[in-house]
Amino acid sequence: MSLTLPHVPFSKVTLSAIAAEHQFGLTRFESVASTNDAGSSFLREMGGGDHWFVADEQTGGRGRLGRQWSSPKGNLYASLALRAPCPIEYGFQLGFVAALSIYDAVASFGTMIDGLSLKWPNDVLSNGAKLSGILVEGSVLADGEFGAVIGCGINVRSHPFDTPYPATDLAEQGLSMTVEDLFAALAKSFRANLDCFDKGNGFRYIRSRWIEHARGIGGPISVRQANDVIEGIFQGLDDQGKLLLAQDGKVTAIIAGDVFY
Repeated sequence: MSLTLPHVPFSKVTLSAIAAEHQFGLTRFESVASTNDAGSSFLREMGGGDHWFVADEQTGGRGRLGRQWSSPKGNLYASLALRAPCPIEYGFQLGFVAALSIYDAVASFGTMIDGLSLKWPNDVLSNGAKLSGILVEGSVLADGEFGAVIGCGINVRSHPFDTPYPATDLAEQGLSMTVEDLFAALAKSFRANLDCFDKGNGFRYIRSRWIEHARGIGGPISVRQANDVIEGIFQGLDDQGKLLLAQDGKVTAIIAGDVFY
C-alpha cells in the first residue's frame, strides 16, 4: 500500500491542532481501508512517528486475529504510529498503555466511570459490554528500529450485535459526545501514559493502574486459545503483562487468548 496524505478540509483542522498540542502529528481520512495500514505505510515510507491516523469510516477495519471490525460513520477509528516506542520484546505491552489511555479518556467525562473496566488483554468495557477494541501491530523498520501501530476502535454512537462478546457504545451508556471531543481526551491521555510507560521502563506503573481497573480478578474465567479452552481463577498479571490463571494450586502465565467471564 502506498501512502498519500490527503488534504485536510478547514472544518477538520481542529483535530490536527488537538494532536499538535500533545506533540502528535495527525492525518484524517473521510474513508480509508484501515487506519492501521495507513500507519504502517507511514512508518515504512516516511520513517516518522508519533502520528495519528483518524478515519470517519473504515472499509476494511480489523481487530485481533484478523477479525473484521465494523466501522460505520459516527465512531472513533484512530491508529497511532510510533517509532521506537520500546524494545521489540515489550511491544505487546503497548496494548495495556492503549487500554489505560482509552479508559482515562472516557472516564474524564465523569458520568460513566463507575461502569468502566478493563478486560485482558486490551479491551475496555462499560457495564460488562465491550466499548472499545485495540490492535497493536509491530515491525522492524528498514533502519532496524522497532515501529508499532496502535489501532483504537471506540464505539461512540453505534455498536455491532453479531459479536462473540456483548458490545455497547457511549450513546447507549448515556454519554453523548462528538468524535472530536473523544479524540481530544484520548490524545491527552495517550501522551501522559506513553510518558509514564517510558519505552517500557515504566511498565510497572502501567501494570498497577491496569490491575486497579481490571474486571474479574479473583474470579473464575475461561481463556480460549485456538481450539482449546482453559478455565481457572484470574490472579492478575505477571511483571510482563501475561495473564495469571490459577488451576488446582498451579498458576500458569498466559500470553495470548480470549477471556470470557
